[in-house]
Amino acid sequence: MSETTRQTGRLIGEPGGGPGPGNGTVDILRRWLGVFARQREATILVVAVALLLYFGLSNTSSFVSNANATNLLSATAAPIAIIAIGEVMLLICGEIDLSVGFIFTFSPFVMFFMNEYFGVPALLAIILSLVFGLVVGFINGFFTVTLGVPSFITTLGTGFILLGLALTLSHAEPKTIPPATVSIGKYLGIDAWSWFIWAVILVAIFHVVLTRTRWGLYTISTGGNQLGAREAGINVGRIKYGNFMISGVLGALVGLQSAFYNNTIDPLAGGYQPMFYAVTAAVIGGTAMLGGSGTILGAFLGAIALATLIDGFNIQGINANAIPIVFGSAILIAMVANVQLARVRERGRAL
Repeated sequence: MSETTRQTGRLIGEPGGGPGPGNGTVDILRRWLGVFARQREATILVVAVALLLYFGLSNTSSFVSNANATNLLSATAAPIAIIAIGEVMLLICGEIDLSVGFIFTFSPFVMFFMNEYFGVPALLAIILSLVFGLVVGFINGFFTVTLGVPSFITTLGTGFILLGLALTLSHAEPKTIPPATVSIGKYLGIDAWSWFIWAVILVAIFHVVLTRTRWGLYTISTGGNQLGAREAGINVGRIKYGNFMISGVLGALVGLQSAFYNNTIDPLAGGYQPMFYAVTAAVIGGTAMLGGSGTILGAFLGAIALATLIDGFNIQGINANAIPIVFGSAILIAMVANVQLARVRERGRAL
């Protein structure tokens, strides 16, 4: 035996004697699994993949068809994902937007009235409907940041106002898409995959914003420790105003996309359901309800998981009344998993 072997008293390959054949691969695999487990998006990625595999194998001919893929990703997952972006930004900085579903409802009517009644050119009418979402977001920020009203109450109130305006101005009747806007609408939602493409682009942009820019850092700092953020020189009010306005614009965009996709402007579209789905996607995707942490990619995966459940249940003929039970259970399970993974991540940092 060599001098080194005599000193250690063990041969390579014996217990405690160093890596034997194959141990290196196991160690690498274990290390990668540890890294994966410490990612905030890990849980929801596994869930989303498992759901896609389950429904795909259970209903192969129906679930994997091009028509169903378009419905799942464009009509169902995309609106949830886009609205969830704004909710994630707000939840991270300690706020929430309950009015975004009603911005969704009202923004197409802005386009309709501007173009049909006031003769505003189609492109400008669409831009004004997005500006409308921006303005509502500013108003939400004003009441919450400047006047000190909790965002839950502020956005609940503005949401009801928008619902009343939509029903009153439309006489509770759907409107047709202005013909002049159709040529632009094909890029927003008429074409089969345009809605999902918008979702992917926006998720990529805001993932970079949240993780690689000063705005994202300030948003996380505001939610994690608002007093400390102020003392560090961060304009907390401006961050919250900005994220309310981001949420408003995204809600208006989804409203326009929905109108073009369905070829009608419905005063009963939007509402609380898209908002609740978006918040659910954000939470099960790893965003903390109390602020300070969150992930855009996780919310995107959460939207895909929720859309897969909705679509899969419809294909299997399961009663839609059971979906809220599943969603509620998913939130609880996801929150428990996120708490446990947070502990794993903390232990990983401590090593």
